[in-house]
Amino acid sequence: MISANSCKKDKTPGPTGATGADGAQGPKGDTGATGAQGPQGATTGIPGPTGATGATGATGPQGPIGATGPQGANGATGATGATGATGATGATGAQGPAGPQGPIGATGATGATGATGATGATGATGATGPQGPTGADGSVNIKSYILLNKTVNSTATGILLNVPAITQQIVNSGLVLAYVRVSGTSTFASLPYVVTTNAIYQSDVGVGYVRITANFNSPNYDFKVIVIPGGSVTTLQVTHPGLNLKNYNEVASALNLN
Repeated sequence: MISANSCKKDKTPGPTGATGADGAQGPKGDTGATGAQGPQGATTGIPGPTGATGATGATGPQGPIGATGPQGANGATGATGATGATGATGATGAQGPAGPQGPIGATGATGATGATGATGATGATGATGPQGPTGADGSVNIKSYILLNKTVNSTATGILLNVPAITQQIVNSGLVLAYVRVSGTSTFASLPYVVTTNAIYQSDVGVGYVRITANFNSPNYDFKVIVIPGGSVTTLQVTHPGLNLKNYNEVASALNLN
């Protein structure tokens, strides 16, 4: 009897067998075709580190001096600098030889009169000279006198000129003018009369006199005294306005005096 169940095949691999011996080498195969070119590699390598600076070489010899170039144009003038401090005075140089004598210069101006010397002792009073003649009247009631060769002095009382025409009325309301000149000259000057430091003054008028004082002692002075009553003074001012009473020549001309 045949059974209907077939035998089932076992599919589990068996153990590996031992390796067989190498077979003989086959013949060399043909050379294969050239493969495609690979990409180009970098041409420049990475830079290495900078080397140390080498030592400075020795200085070469001086080259020849070049030719001088043309002079440049002058620059603009700079601002003036501040004035420097005054230098010390240099030593005085030796005196040079005397030059030739120059021409004689023009005469210089007269120098100032020197100071008055000390007053000498007062000399004895000279004899009174004769009274001079009465001058001619220049106008009605106007009298003039000339007194010659008088000596002035520096005493407090001075000298008194005798003038009879000076009355109390003249003292109260009239006018007495006195002038002086050096004896022997012709020009009278008004008082006070001052020359440098010497001065002569009309210091006082009283009945019958004029007092003359000075700050020095000297003889040889002439005095001219003019006596004008009050009414005549008014008339004189009217007839000669602006008359300079300090100018003897103007007064003499106005009064018709000699």
